[in-house]
Amino acid sequence: MVDTNNRIIVELLEQQFDRLLESLRRLIASTPPDFLYKKTAAPSVGENIIRSAGAIEQTFGALTANLWDDPFEWTLPETLSTEARVLDYLTEVETLKKRAFVSFVDDTMLLKSISMPSGQSCRLLELLVSTMLRVSDYRGRAAATLKLLSDEGATRFII
Repeated sequence: MVDTNNRIIVELLEQQFDRLLESLRRLIASTPPDFLYKKTAAPSVGENIIRSAGAIEQTFGALTANLWDDPFEWTLPETLSTEARVLDYLTEVETLKKRAFVSFVDDTMLLKSISMPSGQSCRLLELLVSTMLRVSDYRGRAAATLKLLSDEGATRFII
């Protein structure tokens, strides 16, 4: 049995990842299908959403199976070509995240050092926070790209 009094930080972190995943779902739902992979000077809305989810998948794949693989190969726009496929991918990522958080028995686990592919080590908390920052950055880029595309057709007046 997990003592929730000793998992306050773990639960707060999990809630933040849940919020990020939910915000990615809302962003997908608000993106017209023709905007999902529409090319701009920057990566598309869909590419940034996939990169965001891919950062979560890479971190939690590493924590649950010690696989630091970059999910790039199976998250190409050609594979995740529709809103439904991207949403399915987000569900898979959420399942992986849940599996990892179940294994964090208490907050002291967040202070454990883990080995990185570079050979260096870092604390689990540091890895989770840095992943959250990357996820948030890609999510913000996706939202900005959607705003840019949505404003393309807007009439502008010079006053």
